[in-house]
Amino acid sequence: MPDTPHLAPPPRRRPRNGVRALTAVAVVLAVAAGGSYAAGLGPFARGDDGPDPAAMRQARAFLADWAAGRLPGAADRTTRPDTARDVLQSFTAGLDIEGPRLAAAEKAEEAEDGTLTVPFTAKMPITGLGTWTYESELPLVREKKDGGWKVDWRLSLVHPRLSDTQKFRLEREETTPPKVTDRHGTSVADGSYPSLTPLLGRLADRTGGGPRGAVRLVDRATGETVRTEASFGERPDPAADDRPVRTTLDATWQAAAEKALAQADGKNAALVALRIDNGEILALANSPASGFNRAASGTYAPGSTWKIVTSSALLLKGAVQPDDVVDCPKYLTVGKRFHNVETSEFPGATFRKDFTESCNTAFISLRGKLDEGELGKVARTYFGVGQEWHIGIPTYDGSVPVPKDETEKAASMIGQGRVQANPLIMASVTATAVSGEFHQPSITAGNEDGTRTEPLPDEVVGRLRELMRATVTDGTAHVLADLPGEIGAKTGTAEVSDDQDNNGWLVAHRGNVAVAVVVEEGVTGGGSAGPVVHSLLSAVPEDPS
Repeated sequence: MPDTPHLAPPPRRRPRNGVRALTAVAVVLAVAAGGSYAAGLGPFARGDDGPDPAAMRQARAFLADWAAGRLPGAADRTTRPDTARDVLQSFTAGLDIEGPRLAAAEKAEEAEDGTLTVPFTAKMPITGLGTWTYESELPLVREKKDGGWKVDWRLSLVHPRLSDTQKFRLEREETTPPKVTDRHGTSVADGSYPSLTPLLGRLADRTGGGPRGAVRLVDRATGETVRTEASFGERPDPAADDRPVRTTLDATWQAAAEKALAQADGKNAALVALRIDNGEILALANSPASGFNRAASGTYAPGSTWKIVTSSALLLKGAVQPDDVVDCPKYLTVGKRFHNVETSEFPGATFRKDFTESCNTAFISLRGKLDEGELGKVARTYFGVGQEWHIGIPTYDGSVPVPKDETEKAASMIGQGRVQANPLIMASVTATAVSGEFHQPSITAGNEDGTRTEPLPDEVVGRLRELMRATVTDGTAHVLADLPGEIGAKTGTAEVSDDQDNNGWLVAHRGNVAVAVVVEEGVTGGGSAGPVVHSLLSAVPEDPS
């Protein structure tokens, strides 16, 4: 099944222990998750400007390694590898950092002595509390031995106030467990749904019942607080009623989702199931269940599942029809050589065959049919991707930047390059594709909705449903063919880096439900995400109540 694309960020992460009451832990650095820089197509891809492209590459490579948890690799890019590795490791554990993002500035600042400084933004999610955001800078120096660039290691690059005399400490306050129910009034806060435990505080924030804590800057010698860097949570409102927060979740679907992720064979994975008619989330699950909410906040290349959006863009322009011949060769070179899974080929294939077999080279060959930035415009205008969503918990809402060159445009056609999504986004994309109308997803009622979209034409919706159904009956999603109902689906396989296996994706719809699953390092979509979706749909009714 030829779904191999090019570059996806999020790394594997280890499960964490539960939150602690009034924890005080000295820390010195936080690690971010979700970056890839290989081939210059990841989220830290450099621009064309800058004092020295090699220096910018080194700075972005350091941030990408740090972000992805490849701490030895990040440390080796510095002038003091041993010290850097110890500091980077201690901060992650001490501040309970999970899934943060590091974004480098487009340009470096050059000093008279030839040293460079690259500003960057750090967004550090602290498990169960919130995200600590700050600005810092990477100093770079040229090595005398070989002329290469290194990050000039110093504590202040981690955070401007980190020093030999001051460090950070995380403090948590013990709070009353929040009261949260599913759509039918069944409690989901009793520990029976592990994936929801890290989210309960967020869901209860509106009543002031969520967790509270702070990051303090403290004196290393005395332990006294110098200042509070970040505070999380609100004091309960004494006047607030004691009614539980009711969510859109369905306890039956949530339980099935938690169980289904066991099919991921212990790999990091995430699942979202939502109603097609209104975007209400029925299940949201992560493996491991504790810590980072990769289902809604992850930043992944969606791989070939993105071909749903690419097909929409092509169909909207009348640039292709399902029965048109669009050849599927083994390779296609656009600045670099792209290929299909196992270098498969389908000479004389129709576009329908290209979709059902997920042919990368065929889709890339159609890139000239779309204008620069048109794919991103379609994603935003019809699917709401990249607009600001308010679902009731923090989310990452996707990004489809205008390609910088033809190679990046080719990669974006197959959900690679700088295209970023997560299971929440791809479940919503699937729901929009088969209904024609975008609904902002929600996990609680009464959320602000500032999204503005247009409906897909009925003809395009009909074509997409036909293509997704054929992918189940005759294509790469055949793993779902034995299930009842008119299931449609799309598989995806997304490259991460040279030293990591591909991420596996599968999106599907049945009745009034759309589902999306990603399995990190799952190799293929049908082989890794397919069994997860099959397990879920086997355990739940064809339609939710």
